[in-house]
Amino acid sequence: MENYRPITKATADKFLQLLKTKGPQSAATLAAALGITGEGARLQLLKLADDGLVVSATSARGVGRPVQIWDLTPLGHAHFPDTHVELTLQLIETIRQELGEAALEKVVAAREYQQQDKYMKAMTGITGLAERLAKFASIRSSEGYLAEWKAEEDGFVFIENHCPICCAATQCANICESELNTFRALMGEDVNVSRVDHIIAGNRRCVYKITKATALAESR
Repeated sequence: MENYRPITKATADKFLQLLKTKGPQSAATLAAALGITGEGARLQLLKLADDGLVVSATSARGVGRPVQIWDLTPLGHAHFPDTHVELTLQLIETIRQELGEAALEKVVAAREYQQQDKYMKAMTGITGLAERLAKFASIRSSEGYLAEWKAEEDGFVFIENHCPICCAATQCANICESELNTFRALMGEDVNVSRVDHIIAGNRRCVYKITKATALAESR
């Protein structure tokens, strides 16, 4: 029967496209647009929800039972083509060719300043090193870096399991140096930060070693 037919990629794409172009919809509205039954639409939406592509919320609309409204998740939005990576690379190369390497360095330096200012404001009042690492990991994870940290006997390690700016960093090495500068500025003058694993160098993830400067000096 139609209601229990396994969802196909073509069917999934139709649901996702409707939610993308028309905004949040009820199962009944989607069903009408696609020419299927309401129950069939609900089953398809539940499968998409299991895949993390859509999410539902209950909405009260006047008199009567609340209506379940479906919308795309961030993963659902990411299902659609995104050319921002290509655009970023084009902009980097255009600046390099039209304005020169010095101009590109100025752009990277300006971004570094903006990043540091943003992070500093978000971490205002947080003084402990572990607390700062925890907050920074939370911020970076929200930006797509899948960050985590852990304490070790001689300090801490900060891990970024994904690099959302990897393509840009590959074309402009100064970006990675800028990222390290920002990390060092956030941790403070009494802290040593070194990158021990680097995605650009072929490692699976970027790993930073964080050590108190006093502890490092005493170990020598």
